[in-house]
Amino acid sequence: MLSIDVNNLNGEKVDTLTLEEELFNVPIKKDILHSVVTMQLTNKRSGSAKVKNRSDIRGSGKKLYRQKGTGNARPGDVKSPLRRGGGVVFGPQGKTYNYKVPKRIRKMALQMAISDKINDEKLLVLDAFEMPEIKTKTFAKIINGLNVDSALIVTDKVNTNLDLSSRNYPFVKLIHSKGLNVYDILNYNHLIVLKPAIEQIEERVR
Repeated sequence: MLSIDVNNLNGEKVDTLTLEEELFNVPIKKDILHSVVTMQLTNKRSGSAKVKNRSDIRGSGKKLYRQKGTGNARPGDVKSPLRRGGGVVFGPQGKTYNYKVPKRIRKMALQMAISDKINDEKLLVLDAFEMPEIKTKTFAKIINGLNVDSALIVTDKVNTNLDLSSRNYPFVKLIHSKGLNVYDILNYNHLIVLKPAIEQIEERVR
């Protein structure tokens, strides 16, 4: 079993938490982490690039002028791709980039990302993180007292005061345990998890 200290907001140890080694002390495989992070970033692409082709342009289909005898190029209608304001040939029509890696691989990657933070001593478990009021200054004082530069804070439930207090603080992101993902864990130097959220995370990676 793996023992992790539980601290309060002053950085003082108040309890010890036992974690399962087969879940939170697994070998790190960069190829698995890479595949999951690539999937997450690819799925964020909107794929909204789209042009109007000839059939999407409003206008008459009548031939502009006769084929021969004017000295000009052979005309089509106003929607011709050769004319200004006409349709675009072979342009992007919008697409989805979404794809999924197997669920087993996603679980393994999440285990590896958390294990990496534990191995680097970048995981901080807090007994609670209650904010009596919405105050960014108070939040900043707590974060500085914990000696954290950038951090992902994982909560077990909605905490409005904490959410609003941390929103304007740079290099800190607040996330619910259900939304915990590999990219965010690796993107921040520290992982701060509230003690009640540990059980929820264990259920996800089991």
